[in-house]
Amino acid sequence: MEPLVARDLIAGFGRARDWFADLGPQTAARLISAGADLALVVDASGVVRDISYSASEPPPGDIDDWVGKRWTEIVTIESRPKVEALLRDASLAGPSRGREINLGGAGETSMPVRFSAIQLNANGGVLALGRDLRAVASLQQKLVETQLMLEREYSRIRNAETRYRLLFQLSTEAVLIVDDANERVTEVNAAAAKIVGEPTQRIVGRSFVDLFDARSASNVRRLVATARTLGHAERMRVSLAGDGADLIASASIFRQETSTHFLVRLSASAQSSAEGGFRSQAVDAIMKMPDGFVLVDERQRILDANPAFLTLVELVSVDGLKGARLDNWLGRPGVEAQLLISNLREHGSLRDFATILRGEFGSVEEVEVTGVAAGGGDDRCYGLVIRPVRRRPVAAVQSVGEGFRSVEQLTELVGRVSLKELVRESTDLVEKLCIEAALKRTEDNRASAAQILGLSRQSLYSKLHRHGLLLDGETVDEG
Repeated sequence: MEPLVARDLIAGFGRARDWFADLGPQTAARLISAGADLALVVDASGVVRDISYSASEPPPGDIDDWVGKRWTEIVTIESRPKVEALLRDASLAGPSRGREINLGGAGETSMPVRFSAIQLNANGGVLALGRDLRAVASLQQKLVETQLMLEREYSRIRNAETRYRLLFQLSTEAVLIVDDANERVTEVNAAAAKIVGEPTQRIVGRSFVDLFDARSASNVRRLVATARTLGHAERMRVSLAGDGADLIASASIFRQETSTHFLVRLSASAQSSAEGGFRSQAVDAIMKMPDGFVLVDERQRILDANPAFLTLVELVSVDGLKGARLDNWLGRPGVEAQLLISNLREHGSLRDFATILRGEFGSVEEVEVTGVAAGGGDDRCYGLVIRPVRRRPVAAVQSVGEGFRSVEQLTELVGRVSLKELVRESTDLVEKLCIEAALKRTEDNRASAAQILGLSRQSLYSKLHRHGLLLDGETVDEG
């Protein structure tokens, strides 16, 4: 197959013999140096025999070592097949097709050169004519860097736009974007859609004026005209079409690319703001009241509490309360609190519910609870006001074991301690009363009292000691 040459692409001189017949070697060399940035004379075995370098860029540092080396040894690995193809396609008829080759060995910066090869003589010598592509490669590198920079900038702008849209939609302030040219809504956030009372899709594209009733048309026109003239318009009262809700509207103008837009903010009127302010003051008053207040859900989990309740249960921070069950502190676990919530669920309110409140450090205080149910469905909750009956704490559960002098003292603990503890304490009380009755009956004769009670004298003295009935200085061994 005949090698591909450039004779079909580049027309040669018509009378080359007339002009170049007397061309000497030096003149030919100068012509080659002037026409090529880099010229290599390669013998039939592919070894570089001579070099001509005339490029404007500095030559490679090892160019002096190229002579005597095979051409494939001074190029990068991926360029070696191209060198072999150039040598194979070289012909006396004309230069071969150009190929881009990277010159430079291991550890050296490569030099991109576009070579064409032509056979010098019948012995197989080849003249390789090269054009330095470093300037072109530099321009290509700058082009790639510019493209990457543009892509990064585009990504940054796209991320900024995403953040803007996210913030725009999550903002609690009602905001609309209105096109100045046709006064139609182009964007609306969720807060504005909620105030208007229509889906976002139905608001976008509508005339801004049509969102308000006929009475507000003049104010809306004045708002737009003022913003267009001064750049901003502050606080004009308007009413929505449909439900007629009173709002305060303000607007400012901004430019986006070649168009102008209005940023319109909607807020509740002064009356609505005052109602919201009173509600906030009411919540603040509840949190500052001297009686304990706690808010719980359907499952008795505490949602919030005021500082007075924290003091009653001997805690410092409300964080230790939130999420915990109310019966951890109020009444017996699983009894009074459950009964309280059930009554509130059924009747809606409850007054003066008597129970006890247990502190974190063992204190027990009698309290009265007044409560009310609020909300509905999954949001239903219960507000409880807890007022101590007296500030003097009753005996803690740990003091139950110290004994009682009367049945009345024992019955006071019903509902505060478990039945097992009550039975144990009542047994001790009955035993003590029986021993006292036996001693009184026998005029404090210990032996007779033990016989009446069916006890040994040692057992009687042991029980006398346990119930604190021994005389001063008397010991168990004295029996």
